[in-house]
Amino acid sequence: MIVTGSKSDYDLAIIGGGINGCGIARDAAGRGLRVFLCDRADLGSGTSSASTKLIHGGLRYLEHYDFRLVREALMEREVLWGIAPHIIWPLRFVLPHHRKLRPAWLLRFGLFLYDHLGGRKRLPPTRTLRLRSDPAGAVLKPDFTRGFEYSDCWVEDSRLVVLNARDAANRGAVVAPRTACVAAERADGLWNLALRDETTGQRQTIRTRTLVNAAGPWVAEVARSVIRANIQAAVRLVQGSHIVVHKLYDHDSCYIFQNADGRIFFVIPYERDFTLIGTTDKDYTGDPSDARAGDTEIDYLLRATAEYLREPVTRDMVVWSYSGVRALFDDGSSAPQQATRDYVLKLDAPPGAPALLSVFGGKITTYRRLAESALALLHPHLPAVSKRPAGWTGREKLPGGDFPADKFEPRLTAARTRYPFVPEATLRRLFRAYGTEIGRLLGNATCYADLGRDFGAGLTEAELRYLMDTEWARTAADVVWRRTKLGLRLCAAEIASIDDAMRGLRQEGLAAE
Repeated sequence: MIVTGSKSDYDLAIIGGGINGCGIARDAAGRGLRVFLCDRADLGSGTSSASTKLIHGGLRYLEHYDFRLVREALMEREVLWGIAPHIIWPLRFVLPHHRKLRPAWLLRFGLFLYDHLGGRKRLPPTRTLRLRSDPAGAVLKPDFTRGFEYSDCWVEDSRLVVLNARDAANRGAVVAPRTACVAAERADGLWNLALRDETTGQRQTIRTRTLVNAAGPWVAEVARSVIRANIQAAVRLVQGSHIVVHKLYDHDSCYIFQNADGRIFFVIPYERDFTLIGTTDKDYTGDPSDARAGDTEIDYLLRATAEYLREPVTRDMVVWSYSGVRALFDDGSSAPQQATRDYVLKLDAPPGAPALLSVFGGKITTYRRLAESALALLHPHLPAVSKRPAGWTGREKLPGGDFPADKFEPRLTAARTRYPFVPEATLRRLFRAYGTEIGRLLGNATCYADLGRDFGAGLTEAELRYLMDTEWARTAADVVWRRTKLGLRLCAAEIASIDDAMRGLRQEGLAAE
């Protein structure tokens, strides 16, 4: 429920329910601040759900001398793995040496820095591979004989967003997806925010001491049309697209491939039965909501993989594609892939007026550190309350992640013992998504029928209810493309039936009230 009525309803309001906005909300709520977050759409429905889904330092950023960014990101890998071991886990990446591109000594030197720059403790180090004998070389063309293998991590990106929002809400924040901030103005030392419920059309106003514009690729639009602020920073919109095909190989390693144009892209095992290929870098000028993986970008990825793989990936093999737009700080780079991925925070706090903080850029890997930096800048404009010191978000677990990072399999075994009637693939997916919250989802069920209707691919009514009750899901798209990726396994009719069921459950909930 949105709180109104006091002189200052909130200490901090955030426009934007992506990873940066939700990360700031979690950190601020945990320090005892009154927090409000809104997004005109679903949580994580923009850039944050269209990433390559990696927690990584960004090996290629070393070439652009972004040492601060790389070091911070490398340090965050094991921190994030530790607080969310159900949705984050280690991966090994194979980098083949391409004789016509970067020399082997340069790759090895870069990987040496990558191993030592960020205080790696638990992730395995780099090793050299003989691709003619190593299993990783089997899918590559025979002229690739040498390679290197290093570590990074995987993340279920949309779930990371939702879990930060859930933790913020658990600590007192008001989280309002599908709520647009249509106007914001300074008055009497506070921000007055006019809000519109995008489902009902209902309007109301709240007041807050400080305001954060974390609208991602819409940051400039929000500044111009909602806040009417003249932000002193240039925004560069860069589109990144991915394609998904059926599984290309059986082992668990990923590949990072170099292109002659200076870009890199990844080939990654995805959702057990698929392979993810991406990303591209392309300047974008349209509405970020309309971003799609076009023929040019798909063809680019297909040509790029053909340079490395024995068996080419063809257009008819593509089962899904997605595209997102990053709002990067425009540092004047000539090429999109050279633009900095570091975050830039701009504070506007005229004397006697409430503060505005605008967020530009950032990587999903560094969202937590971005949040700490944001609150440090806003500190002089916020009340002196602090339940927890800065850095607490790297120590306290996200919902469902309250087990040691190396104990995923034992905890899964315990869940299997408790719920032996759930099919193995479904149980593993559920534990990967919800961790120790699986008990809350499955409850006291003693047989599969107790979970209600199965909508396909192991998605049951019990899971739908859980997502609607605890994770703000309202449509089938929220469920099958963000909180899960079951859209890859469901047909259009099955997805439509989920929408119908969710409408029925909403009506059931309204009747109960």
